[in-house]
This record gives sequence, C-alpha cells and structure tokens, in this order.
Amino acid sequence: MPRILLADDDDAVRNMLQVTLERDGFEVVAVESVSQALHRIATEKFDVLLSDLHMPQAGDGFTVVSAMRHTHPNAVTLVLSGYPALDEALAAIRLQADEVLVKPIEIASLRQIIREKLANPVAHKPVPAESVASILERDLELTVRDWMALAEQDKELTCIPLSFQDRTGHLPNLLAELIYRLRLPPFTKANISTAARQHGILRRQQGYSAAMMVEESRILQVSIFKTLQNNLPRVDFSKVLLDVMTIADEVDSQLKQAMMSFVQPKSKAALSAA
Repeated sequence: MPRILLADDDDAVRNMLQVTLERDGFEVVAVESVSQALHRIATEKFDVLLSDLHMPQAGDGFTVVSAMRHTHPNAVTLVLSGYPALDEALAAIRLQADEVLVKPIEIASLRQIIREKLANPVAHKPVPAESVASILERDLELTVRDWMALAEQDKELTCIPLSFQDRTGHLPNLLAELIYRLRLPPFTKANISTAARQHGILRRQQGYSAAMMVEESRILQVSIFKTLQNNLPRVDFSKVLLDVMTIADEVDSQLKQAMMSFVQPKSKAALSAA
C-alpha cells in the first residue's frame, strides 16, 4: 500500500483529501505544519508527498519538498498551490517537485496523477546536503550585506549616520560565534560573547537607544534565515530544527550581553577580564 505524506494547514482540505485517498487504497499520514512534516520525513518512509505550498506563509511548502527530496529522493513529490501567479516561488518548487498542482484540483485527477507517477518513477539525484554552519560560513559576507540593506531601510537606525564598517563591524564576529556554537553538541549553552559586549559599549558611545539595539538584533535573525532560505535545496534537514533553535538562542544571548554592557558599560580592563 503506497504511503502518502499529506501536509496542509487547512483542516477541511486536509481531512477531505485524507478520507478520499484512503478510500482509494492509499495509506495517508496527514500533518498540519512544516515542523510536523519534517519530523515525519526524518523518521518514516513515504512513497508520495502531497504538500500545500502556503503553510501558512507563501513558499513554506518548499521546505517540506526539499526535505523529502533529500531524505527520500525517489518519492513522488507533488505541490498544491492556490496562487499559481507566484512564478518565482513555483519556479523554485519545480526544481525539486515532480509536479505543481493548482487548487482546487479534482480528486479523480489527483488520483490519476499519483498512480501514474508511482507507475513511472523518475530517478532523482539526491542534492548534496550542507550543514547550516557551513552555509552561514560560506555566505557570511552576503548575510552582512543583506543585514545592511535592511538596516538602511529603518529610519530610526539611519538617523545616526555611520559608515558601512561602523554599522556592520560587529557582525562578522557575532556570526563567527554563532557558527562555532552550531558545530558544538546540541543544547550546548551560549558562551560569554566579548564581541557582543564590545558592541553594546560601542553603540552606547554612538548614541543608539535600547530599542535600536533590539531592532538590529531582529534584523540579524531575519538576515540569517534569509541566507538559509536562499540555500534551502542544500540544507541538511536532519538537523535543521535544532539549528534553528540554536540560532534563535545564540542571537538572543548575544543581544542580552550587548544590552548589559550598553546599560552598564565596562572599562576595557574589566571587559578583558570577563
């Protein structure tokens, strides 16, 4: 009995498809989120993936498609989209998916497509997986440039005129610390960040507010995840959830340490001793 992983955050659509496909002789595992789909892909074997593209955000389904292609390269991979005008997203999906289906789709057509794809399998070469740490290390300069582009759009941040170096000089060290931590065993606690503490002191001297410090940190997370999104076909999905938690924890830890020195700046001697 062919096993189908059905991923859709719309309860009505998911339940209808599950009941119908099970009636047609398929074994269906239905999930409602990207994280649930990734867990199932990592722990179970499937013959078919049927995933919504928008779950709940546009393009979220691409994460599920990429994970399935990495883990089960010979599985039939089908994507459902109610917004076929998103040419950019669909073009990216087509690099990994066997077919993109437009919602609403007739059940008879869906059934036929699944059976035809199973009967005529297409060999897919597995895409080489790359760790999140390696991706961030390779694209460090691009991440910094993306961060700068976002920062320049913030009127509050740009009210203080700074050169590119003065505005972004802290980022390579913070990213290096993040990359180092990503390569440590899971759940390793964050270390004291000298770079973050120095950054807090510098921003205080430059006239930043606490809110501006928080906004810079938020933009850093956005830039990091944009880098991962751009490399999605190569991400090692076996560790991606742990890596995402580590990224969030490390960036928050760095912000906390920067804020501590921002509020109570230390002397250089005290900072060196720390």
